[in-house]
Amino acid sequence: MVSTSLKDDPQVYRVPPIWIPSPMRWRNYPEALTRLPFGLFFLNTMQYAIPSTIGTLISSILPAYGFSRIRWRERDVLFFICLATMMIPFQVTMIPLFVIFKAFGWINTYLPLIVPSFFGSAYFIFMLRQFFLTIPQELSDAARIDGCSEPGILVRVILPLSKPALAVVALFQFMWCWNDYFGPLIFLNQVSKFPVALGLQQLRATYHSATQRLVWPYLMAASTAVVFPILVLFFFTQRTFIEGITVTGIKG
Repeated sequence: MVSTSLKDDPQVYRVPPIWIPSPMRWRNYPEALTRLPFGLFFLNTMQYAIPSTIGTLISSILPAYGFSRIRWRERDVLFFICLATMMIPFQVTMIPLFVIFKAFGWINTYLPLIVPSFFGSAYFIFMLRQFFLTIPQELSDAARIDGCSEPGILVRVILPLSKPALAVVALFQFMWCWNDYFGPLIFLNQVSKFPVALGLQQLRATYHSATQRLVWPYLMAASTAVVFPILVLFFFTQRTFIEGITVTGIKG
């Protein structure tokens, strides 16, 4: 992708492939990113990715704490039902969700991409529950003896010890929003509100309709620019990310 982003058209179709372009055509990047308003696309993505990440953290922490640290009747049954929702693919709920959000008047807004994150994610609830179970129960008992309430135990004891797991949840959700194509494609129909994923498709369609063929260097340059922030984010948070993956017991 990076190699193609620095080529001109003749070098793209050369056989055998040229891995190091000569000369390197650096102006592919500004030309590709100004063909469509990619700066606006980046801002649009951040507008729903950040609130969605915050909503996922809030809505996953509370159920995970209840499933792991508090004993109550039929807790395991409800947890099983929660996990069972992971077997329902998005394609099954796509049309009902669209009908509901259309009735609310939310189509062509970011609300369908933000609001559902405030109602919990079974995957992240499971992941945080597994981490909360590794925290010694004696810490909660000691805080409870000192008169601390359950919300106080969660905020003062559990969450400070759960920073690696919380970082993993935030990273996963943010990357999912950044890369999401299907959700914005369904709920957004105005180019000025498109995120980067739809921006790339729009760039591809623009060049295809204009030249009857795809200008691969421009598309690869725009794709590299879209991937770069995620790579930088992972580079600076990889230690926390890997630690969180390890302690939550996720393998593979």
